[in-house]
Amino acid sequence: MALRPPGHPDGAGGSLGRAWVTKGLGRQQARTGQEAGALQVSLSAPEDRGVAAPSPSNRAQPPLPPHPVPSQPVLSCPVPCRQESRAMLHWGYDEHNGPAHWKEVFPVANGDRQSPIDIKTEETKYDPSLRPLNPSYDPASAKIILNNGHSTSVEFDDTVNKSVLTGGPLSGTYRLRQIHFHWGSNDEAGSEHTVDGMKYAAELHVVHWNAEKYSSFVEAACQSDGLAVMAVFLKIGECNPQLNKITDRLDTIRIKGKKALFTNFDPSCLLPKSLDYWTYFGSLTVPPLLESVIWIVLREPISVCSEQLAKFRSLLSTAEDEVACCLLRNFRPPQPLRGREVRRN
Repeated sequence: MALRPPGHPDGAGGSLGRAWVTKGLGRQQARTGQEAGALQVSLSAPEDRGVAAPSPSNRAQPPLPPHPVPSQPVLSCPVPCRQESRAMLHWGYDEHNGPAHWKEVFPVANGDRQSPIDIKTEETKYDPSLRPLNPSYDPASAKIILNNGHSTSVEFDDTVNKSVLTGGPLSGTYRLRQIHFHWGSNDEAGSEHTVDGMKYAAELHVVHWNAEKYSSFVEAACQSDGLAVMAVFLKIGECNPQLNKITDRLDTIRIKGKKALFTNFDPSCLLPKSLDYWTYFGSLTVPPLLESVIWIVLREPISVCSEQLAKFRSLLSTAEDEVACCLLRNFRPPQPLRGREVRRN
C-alpha cells in the first residue's frame, strides 16, 4: 500500500476509504473480512478519491497497497465492520499503536503472506518465464496529491485503462491507482523491504489493481490476484529533479487532510533505468493488511538527496485542530517469509 510518524497498495499509502466485506468470502476473506473495514490506503470509492480518510490524532502513517481467489464476490457494509473500522482508525507507527499492535485488531497481521519481507538474494530463484515489465502511464491521468495523515500520495484516474502495468509476473492488465511513499526519521532507514538485511532511505510504492477480473479497486483488494505493487528503493545521493515535482508541492498539503490538484505527472519518471525485479506473493503493508498483493520489487534503486527526504518528514500526521505532530517514520518492519518463494527475472 502505503500508505504512515505517519499514520497504501498501492499500493497500497494513498487515501484509502472504507471497504467492507461480508461473510462467506472463502478461507482468506473469512480471515480478513473484518479487517477490511477501512482500507485507509486507497480503497476509496471514485466519488471519494482525494478526500483524506478521517482518523484520530495518531502518529502513524500510510497508505497506500494474493492468496487463493475466493469464490464469492465482495459485498458491502455489515454493521460489525463499521464497529471494527472505528478501532482501525487508531492504528499508527507509535509505540502504542504501531506494527507490533496491529495484530490485536487485524489478526491477519500474523498471516502466511505478509509484507514487507527481507529479500535474501542468494535464496531467490531465477524464473525464465518471467517477462519484462511494461509500465504505460498517461500523465493526464494524474489528478491530486494529498496527505492522509499516514503518507503522501498521488492519486490517478483509474476509471479506464489510461495508465496500466502489464508483463512481469502478471496475467492481464493492472490499472494504476496511486503512488505513495514510506520513509524513516533519518536517512539510514526508511524502506519497508530490505535486501540481505540492508535498509534503504525510503521506498516508493506504485499501486495497481486487476481491472480485467474485478470491477473496482475495493473488490480487487480482497482477491488473491487483485493488486500489483511495484516497489522502488530510494537511496541517498544526488538530488532527483523528477522527485522535485512532488516535494515542491508538499508545503501545500502539510496538514493531514489537505489535498491539491496535481496533473500532468508520469510516475515512470521515478523508475530506475533497469526494470529487473524480484517478485513474491504478499500483502498490503498497512491495515487492513489484506493478502492480495503481487509484489514487484525493482532491484535498482533511484537516487534522492537528504534535503528531499527531509521535506517528507515535514508533513504532519495531525489535522488543523490537533497538536502538530510530524510524520517522521511510516514503515512496517519485514515479516516472516513462511515458506514463500521469491523469484527474479
